[in-house]
Amino acid sequence: MGINLSAIVIAKNEEAKIGECLESLSWVDEIIVIDSGSTDKTIEIAKKYRARVVSTDTGSFSDWRNIWVKEAAGDWILYVDADERVTPLLRKEISSIINSKSSILNYSAYAIPRRNFILGKELKHGGWWPDYAKRLFLKKEFTEWKGELHEEPQYSGRLGHLKNPLIHLKHDNLEEMVDKTNKRSDIEAKLMLLAGHPPMNIARFATAMFREFWLRMVRQAAFLDGSVGIIYAIYQVYSRFISYAKLWELQLKK
Repeated sequence: MGINLSAIVIAKNEEAKIGECLESLSWVDEIIVIDSGSTDKTIEIAKKYRARVVSTDTGSFSDWRNIWVKEAAGDWILYVDADERVTPLLRKEISSIINSKSSILNYSAYAIPRRNFILGKELKHGGWWPDYAKRLFLKKEFTEWKGELHEEPQYSGRLGHLKNPLIHLKHDNLEEMVDKTNKRSDIEAKLMLLAGHPPMNIARFATAMFREFWLRMVRQAAFLDGSVGIIYAIYQVYSRFISYAKLWELQLKK
């Protein structure tokens, strides 16, 4: 009997979370963990869950997502991050799709909604629900992931949307949030520079910050999620500022 579903998980120093992630994937036919340089017990834990571990310490998220996809044995490919969990209802929905010949004719890719938990609270406003992510693909119609930041999949055919969500344990604490922002803003600033972004000035800083605040707090009503919603909305403004400030710094060096 052939393999229906391969799951691919990207991880680095995720010993605290990857066990529960892989446990939620225990029903799939094949698990491949792409480890991008862990120094903790991530690899050891992954092997306990019968995962094939591929180690790499170079490349972008797109590069890591593309590693081994062609060697994955499943007819379908499911991408899951180490801080995500597949619920029983989502498992049932995915199983129904990959075992249904009619679904193959209708869609070759699926976006999955995510329930985002930030600082211990599920956020339903501020743009964090339904937060669809394209994660399930019919392998023969899938091409590759592209983009250094906010990577996008390339595939043939139509995109469907699943009903049941992934659980996404996005940020546990402020230190983790700041660390991630510092790393991702480096990439974002470089990409904006390469794209020829106009020189940053006071007006551009002010309008960019206002647009982000208006989007998160007013249009997407982040305040309805209480103190955590407000904190995270303001943090998104700060995160946007850091990216533009690093762009400004790069522009000065040109």
